[in-house]
Amino acid sequence: MNAFDYFFSDTKEMNKKFILNEGEQVSFEKLYNSSLTLADIISDRLGTDNKIILISQNSLFFITCYLAIIKSGNICVPLNPSIEQDNFNFIEDVTDCELSFVSEKSNLKLTIKNEVVNESKLKDLIESKEKNRTGFQSDKHREEAFDENRLAEILFTSGSTGVPKGVMLTHLNLRANTESILSYLKLTSKDSMLLVLPLYYCYGLSVLHTHLKVGASIFLNNNLILLGSVINNMIKYECTGFAGVPSHFQMLLRKSATFKNTEFSHLRYVTQAGGKLHEAFIDEFITAFPTIDFFVMYGQTEATARLTYLPPTSTMSKIGSIGKPISGVTLNIVDKDGNPVEVGEVGEIIVKGDNIMKGYFNDPLGTSETLKNGWLYTGDLGKTDEEGFVFLTARKKGIIKIGGERISPKEIEEVIVSIPEVIDSTVIAIYDELLGESIKAIVVVDEDSDHDDLRSKILNLCKQKLASNKTPKVIEFTSKFALNSIGKKVMVTSLSTKDL
Repeated sequence: MNAFDYFFSDTKEMNKKFILNEGEQVSFEKLYNSSLTLADIISDRLGTDNKIILISQNSLFFITCYLAIIKSGNICVPLNPSIEQDNFNFIEDVTDCELSFVSEKSNLKLTIKNEVVNESKLKDLIESKEKNRTGFQSDKHREEAFDENRLAEILFTSGSTGVPKGVMLTHLNLRANTESILSYLKLTSKDSMLLVLPLYYCYGLSVLHTHLKVGASIFLNNNLILLGSVINNMIKYECTGFAGVPSHFQMLLRKSATFKNTEFSHLRYVTQAGGKLHEAFIDEFITAFPTIDFFVMYGQTEATARLTYLPPTSTMSKIGSIGKPISGVTLNIVDKDGNPVEVGEVGEIIVKGDNIMKGYFNDPLGTSETLKNGWLYTGDLGKTDEEGFVFLTARKKGIIKIGGERISPKEIEEVIVSIPEVIDSTVIAIYDELLGESIKAIVVVDEDSDHDDLRSKILNLCKQKLASNKTPKVIEFTSKFALNSIGKKVMVTSLSTKDL
């Protein structure tokens, strides 16, 4: 079954509002029909199995285009609206994209080579198609023997080499992940979610999928920085759910003067994923809102979003744990030779299930290193206790997570070392109270260099070349890196550190 048909299997005739925000509202039925019409337009234009780029903030435009691309039998490539030109060029070229849906509201400064459809053009296309249609709309794309292993989307994330990695997800992956999440969240058509997570992110997409499936509503809020609007929206729209990454909860708990004293009479549950939320914040939330269920979750883009969850009944007794595998996922912890470790012993977390990606796009080597004998090697280190609860201990892969987004140190290092006065650079993650992690750059320079001047150059160049969340928060200067016995850098005495 096409994932689109699965999502709408019980909701395509519902007149209930699905998407709500201050300027846009649409029913399940209207969304279904508009997406089906656009799917016709896309397939008439391109056929099937083509990659189509989608760039937009959370909106009806994004959701309609996303669903239509999947329904048409093509492959959606959603991208962050703040993507850098170099990364966009790489993705546009490697996917051989001929068509992009790009929101006018994204304020992009990108140069795009292929055909672009924005909100105005989309409206004209759909209205023209519907005007010229005779009789009732039919689903010409429905295939009784649809291959669920066909690609539905490619989600590009930062790779450890600095080159974006395309995670290939199938229609089966989307369905399996949705079914597993619904099995423990127990969502119904009476639920409604305040969505602040971006929809180009697998966590945000999983919220879209689950709510479409059960007939639950979503309110879109693109202004998390305005904490008052988030709080007011949850009350105004009687939201029963809220999904966030660590920085969302940390900002609400520590930056809002009213959040912890506000009564959310309809809020039934919250979910947290996208990185580790420190135990103090979980305890603070539960103390403030003892009747609201708090779900700690763990996953990866390579797993279509979700791998484990910690039931609210165990949040405090097993604090620090990421829980147990979701339905349909098998999890093991193994040593460097792939052998299972004992309870309490640290090893790499490996998983398998129908939600595991098909592989990395155009990267057979990366795929073979990550998918082995049907298992996804997560690159995360962890252990289990006697009751089977999983605890993360470290991240094996050299990726930094900021506000749930994965960032490659290599990309930042390359910008820094392009400055002539810089001899070498290493970028690492440091703890950040709001974002979970932030960036520290350790820079090798001559001992007599002007650190203040060089610090300004590094910051200015990073702001010019990189997205804002990739700019280092801390810059530390040192005179050299020592090398260990196998040639890897070992940091030596720091010369100067300054929190920016």
